Amino acid sequence: MGPSKEGPIVLWGRDASPASVNPFGPPGPGAANRIKGTHMTNRRVVVTGLGMVSPLGNDLETSWKAALEGVCGIDRVTRFDASALGSQIAGEVKDFDPSKYLGVQEIRRFDRFVHFGVAAGLMALEDSGLEITNELAPEVGVAIGSGIGGLPVICANHDALRDRGPRRISPFMIPGSIINMTSGQLAIMKNLQGPNIAHVTACSTGLHAIGEAMHIIRRGDAVAMVAGGAEATVHELAMGAFDAMRALSRRNDDPKTSSRPFDKDRDGFVMGEGAGVLVLEELEHALARGAKIYAEVVGYGLTGDAHHITTPSMEGPARCMRMALRNAGITPGAVDYLNAHGTSTPVGDVNEVKAIKEVFGEHAKKIVVNSTKSMTGHLLGGAGGVESVFTVMAVANQVSPPTINVFEQDPECDVDVCANAAREMTIRYAMKNSFGFGGTNSTVIYKRFEK
Repeated sequence: MGPSKEGPIVLWGRDASPASVNPFGPPGPGAANRIKGTHMTNRRVVVTGLGMVSPLGNDLETSWKAALEGVCGIDRVTRFDASALGSQIAGEVKDFDPSKYLGVQEIRRFDRFVHFGVAAGLMALEDSGLEITNELAPEVGVAIGSGIGGLPVICANHDALRDRGPRRISPFMIPGSIINMTSGQLAIMKNLQGPNIAHVTACSTGLHAIGEAMHIIRRGDAVAMVAGGAEATVHELAMGAFDAMRALSRRNDDPKTSSRPFDKDRDGFVMGEGAGVLVLEELEHALARGAKIYAEVVGYGLTGDAHHITTPSMEGPARCMRMALRNAGITPGAVDYLNAHGTSTPVGDVNEVKAIKEVFGEHAKKIVVNSTKSMTGHLLGGAGGVESVFTVMAVANQVSPPTINVFEQDPECDVDVCANAAREMTIRYAMKNSFGFGGTNSTVIYKRFEK
């Protein structure tokens, strides 16, 4: 991507001649068009790498295979004694070895959500084949957020303060728990000098990170972004807090059927943990290096309900989906598949279906809808990342994973739910929704890649 032929490039109001000195240092390799502002909205963004740690497996291949087979990663909690809680079940990550990705000192310093996020990010970068040269480093950024972050580390240090005094507080408590540390640590490990951010928008976090990363590339501030979400809140305080809200399923006697989106007898969501990360890349850059391309990111919407801190409105999600469609430049009839927020809560699932029907009208009957939360539980800030990985894999492989545990579909959730078995289908455009406490909404649209 060379300089514009329209005339001299202007840097901070000055002509970019040899005599002109840039006080902020030399621009990166993609800066010519970025500073000029050319091709900003026309830059296409594609997915070239995927990484995942989930209750279904500790890598992409294992998790995807399990999802297609309808395996449930939910069981009784093993990480602590949950017997005093109303909800004693969760989608735990099993047999995860952080030493594959981090050194001993980093493992001790960082909360488990950072372990997951760094692991997923490293896997996504390796999958992409992107070589981070010194020249490219300023053009590759990170956007991996979390909804809650390092709550276990904070709780452990509070216990140390209470039991043994302030001298027992770890000097690494703050960097070990703050939400941007996944982005920060991954950037340090891989020399990613581009935009370094971390969104915090409750259960919309991972999807907001991906959508904003798309815009960062579109407007020319990076040629590639490592984006997604991570969460590790299978912890007695976090689960106790959600349980106190009566938000969690209490189907403790049958964990494998506890998360049942769109089913008539759903009784709340199930806590999950893990991370999902995508490498987004400017199309021409990806093609020039011969990268494999899973899908294209074509649309993004974000809205607020301005309604209630926990109860959703129908209007906010509907506007969000419409915004994503408009941003993608497509009509509602173009969407084939929708990976829903679908948490398995009585109010949330009905509200999302109403919003889908409001946006898509008669076409809503033709869209295949699924919720992978039926298998993973709800990863909160990590959900949009993990579920985007599943959505991209659905597009790449032309198949919808199932929504398991649909024993009797709720008549109020009257859409074509991909119930209990995977379905091969044509997917040109796929929509992914994530909604969060505070009335925050996000939608991203992925497209089957076509040159």
